Amino acid sequence: SFIAGVIVARADAARANEGGRDAVNNIISPVRLKDPGSTAARHRRGVRKRILIVNVFFDDFRRTTGSPNKVPQSMGPAYLAGAFSRETCDVRLYNEQRSGSLHDVKLLGWPDMLVLTGLTSGFDRMLHLTGYARSLNEKVIVVAGGPAVRALPRYSRRFFDYACVGDIEQLQLIVREAFGQAYVARKMFPRFDLLSPLGRIAYVESSRYCNFRCSFCSLTGEKDRYQKYDLDYIRRQILAVGRRRILFIDNNFYGNDRQFFLDRVELLKELYRGGQIKGWAAILTGDFFLNAENLELAREAGCDVLFSGVESFDRETLLSYNKRQNLHVPQVEMIRGCLEAGIAFHYGVMLDVASRRLADLRREIEFIVDTPEITLPAFFTLAIPLVGTPYFKDCLKRDLFLPNIRLRDLDGLTVALRPLDPLDEVARFVRDISNLRGYRGRVARHAMSFFRRYRCSLGAFPMATAMASAALICAPRLVTSPLPRRFRGDRRTYIGTTEFLDPQYTPIMRVAAAYETHFRPTMVTGETGALADALAEDLGDDSAPTLVTPAAAAAAGVPALEPVDHRALLTT
Repeated sequence: SFIAGVIVARADAARANEGGRDAVNNIISPVRLKDPGSTAARHRRGVRKRILIVNVFFDDFRRTTGSPNKVPQSMGPAYLAGAFSRETCDVRLYNEQRSGSLHDVKLLGWPDMLVLTGLTSGFDRMLHLTGYARSLNEKVIVVAGGPAVRALPRYSRRFFDYACVGDIEQLQLIVREAFGQAYVARKMFPRFDLLSPLGRIAYVESSRYCNFRCSFCSLTGEKDRYQKYDLDYIRRQILAVGRRRILFIDNNFYGNDRQFFLDRVELLKELYRGGQIKGWAAILTGDFFLNAENLELAREAGCDVLFSGVESFDRETLLSYNKRQNLHVPQVEMIRGCLEAGIAFHYGVMLDVASRRLADLRREIEFIVDTPEITLPAFFTLAIPLVGTPYFKDCLKRDLFLPNIRLRDLDGLTVALRPLDPLDEVARFVRDISNLRGYRGRVARHAMSFFRRYRCSLGAFPMATAMASAALICAPRLVTSPLPRRFRGDRRTYIGTTEFLDPQYTPIMRVAAAYETHFRPTMVTGETGALADALAEDLGDDSAPTLVTPAAAAAAGVPALEPVDHRALLTT
């Protein structure tokens, strides 16, 4: 997940080791590829360390040019950069989601430490960049985290010096171990100053994790509890990004602590009325809409856009995903109430071809585009069996995976599961839903009717974002990235078993022989559709649990950082 579902290394994990120094190793899972003595000598105090932090990314449409207009953007690198001392480290950030594939050989050979994070489908990009960096500089230290690393800790240890399965603050422990305390930030705070120009929207986090357990969500697999930040820390983040619209990229802004919600709304009202922010938006769960007062409070505090995971308008589908929080209020009523309160409502829809017929899915799409009372979805996606989630395990148990599925294929626009309908029909369906081919006339009529209905309720900005959904789902490539494409998209089959690999799997330079295998795709299933042997230790039925709670981490003897450990800002 990014922050907001995406992108930062979060869940505490451990594998039992014995004694002393290994108490740290239990949590951050380092791989000793080099002699510790020579490492200590090489990274002596007094030398500024060069740090490159990359958000790796594979584009859903197989583009390599990046999506600078996509919302939200990854904030993982900025938050991770806060672990490093400003006085002793030179830190650079690169976001492949925004800027396209990292092909700058000079930059790849620059760092003393390469820190990698990204979505599950981007795991192989971590391997690619590791292969480049080590071919250019054999002394580079590579740290990797994110949902794929957390789900595959043992597999990840084969490739990275540190397979970080912990919260972002554990990067401080890694820095201290690799370079020394002088290179660790005294207080961890996101480096917004290192980001590309923020534009009109800035991203801030006020809490972590979620209090619900949807079966398809990577957070459910990680089993972490909802946590909240200190209000002063939230205020400092907001003020640090300047006078902009704020998008809270929390996994669930509403959470399970109403007083904390009310406290944040009061803070935002103060900042909004004082002219320090232009407005704000948030990602939250459907239980927010149970209390009608919440919409009024949010609107008074400057909120004009909300995103909530509707996922489906089909009750049985929601039950199968354990998405019970979406069943309390009828969805059309929920969306209409939000819009009438002056707040644009955004959502996504998941289409599960392994459990529903295409005819049924088409009826749902037709219902959406023919109902102008609701906004159009921001996106349609296939149900994704993310590794480590209950949904993944259930699909594996039911033998639903197609043969030769790669981790890269778990992106939402590639069929990875055996569908109920013939594969060729499903492939055409997936191709069509990527831009609503066959529905565009109805989308246009929906947009006009929607505008007439809500033009008096929604202000200019929320109306603009609501209307943008029509363009986003009909022309997603053009809207998110106006840059020219560098390959022919019609080569796609949309079926994981036969889908072509991205251009990034072909090295841009000569890599050392030891790293040539880094450019082979990570296989999830083999020729029969069974779990690939390489992942069995992490994902097989007999794999030992790898995730532990923060309390278990403390019990392992992980020392607190001085003078303040940033985790102290969190409360459960």
